[in-house]
Amino acid sequence: MTQAPTEGPDSESAVEAGGYRQELKRTLGSFQVFAISFAFISVAVGIFATFDEVLVTAGPVGIWLWLVAAVGQSLVALVVAQFAARIPLSGSSYQWASRLGDPKVGWWFGWLTFCYLAIAVVAIDNALASQAFMPLAGIAADEDTARVITLVVLLVQAVLAIASTRLVGWINSAAVGLELALVVVVAIALVIVVAVTGNGSTANLTSRGITEHAPGYFAVGGGLMLAMIMGLATLVGFDSAANLAEEAKDPYRSVPRAIVGSVVAAGVLGMLFLLTLTLAIEDVPRISHEASPVAAIMRDRFGAVAERTLLVAITFAFFGAGIVVMTACSRLVYAMSRDSRFPAHRTMRRVSPRTRTPVPATLLVLGIGVVLMIALPGAALLELITASTILPALIYGATIVLYLTVRRHLARQKGAFDLGRLELPVAVCALAWTLIALFVLVTPAEALTAVVIVGGLLLLGGLFFLGMLTFDREVLESEPGDESAFRH
Repeated sequence: MTQAPTEGPDSESAVEAGGYRQELKRTLGSFQVFAISFAFISVAVGIFATFDEVLVTAGPVGIWLWLVAAVGQSLVALVVAQFAARIPLSGSSYQWASRLGDPKVGWWFGWLTFCYLAIAVVAIDNALASQAFMPLAGIAADEDTARVITLVVLLVQAVLAIASTRLVGWINSAAVGLELALVVVVAIALVIVVAVTGNGSTANLTSRGITEHAPGYFAVGGGLMLAMIMGLATLVGFDSAANLAEEAKDPYRSVPRAIVGSVVAAGVLGMLFLLTLTLAIEDVPRISHEASPVAAIMRDRFGAVAERTLLVAITFAFFGAGIVVMTACSRLVYAMSRDSRFPAHRTMRRVSPRTRTPVPATLLVLGIGVVLMIALPGAALLELITASTILPALIYGATIVLYLTVRRHLARQKGAFDLGRLELPVAVCALAWTLIALFVLVTPAEALTAVVIVGGLLLLGGLFFLGMLTFDREVLESEPGDESAFRH
């Protein structure tokens, strides 16, 4: 890797070459950019929320599929980083596809990403309320109470996101620092406790647990395959740093590093956390039937105080992840609106001159969360959240296809992140992986409703797209700025 260009004219000229003014304020340093991607992934949160599914579908041995998912998603991250190093504009894949492919294709990238992020905000905050905050506060499980708490959390996050991008960066940096410390400290403590007490077993690492005699365990859509979803649902969102590229210092270097580094760090730390948690299980059947196996293991090993400490850290990690997703979604809305390609674009493109943040776009994300919380019954909300796990796989797969199509025409910024001769084999392997991931996500019988919901979201987007083609076709004909700025 050669030395990247310094932040200054190069960073600003990318925005100008795109045909825009630098309206957003560059306040995010390298660690804060990394924290944005890592907080979206939130490895502790992902494992906390899905470890129970692994135990009941594949047994403890299912944790090894995390490693497979980590390698596959790292390949995808390397391809995404190649784009981020060349087009550092808010809107990520929407901008890449619009400028290197076609504005019509780019719009669909933007629509899919918007649907995913808007749903993800609600999914994360609702999980914060029901899985972390309510148990921490001693509140009995109740769907209506969880919805009220979710609405309050959404409102607080919107206020903070509007107030200052720098403030969002600080919150995320603190959340990521706490999460990193939590995973490392808990892992070390569990190893020490198991070594001292002799309770726990390495045999857990190869045990099928309560699924020992389950039919169809190795079948397509069977128990073992379902365990892959833990990694696929957790190791996503690393491209969120690219959505804030216009607010990052030295984006040609900091954003690609954040994208790749966050996935690698999450993959390694997540595997360490899973190994130590699994080794520390004393009674596999009992833990497998716990509503929160991670909290139960902590309680068994360290007592109730440690369990509550874990819940505090997880609550904060959930909050950090939620505010990152809300911020990233608002930047995508802003990016599409300034190109006149989003509903109510004249309003959604506005940036507060005082806070330098897109206020209407942020309020839209809040509004969607409020509507989903109030309008959807529990079963429908759960299905919608499940559907959102398919969307990133679609987006990443399409991004890789785009890269393979346009890579020879990509302008290369001197010193920016570049895979060099490895770009083609990495991209081909990443595409193969995304096809595998999609197969895993849509094959189980339980995924049928989620697939139908994704189809419905595509249909909804198609109606608006047809409206633009009919009444405002010119906005989909060309890109603002220098069309040759990002290609050669």
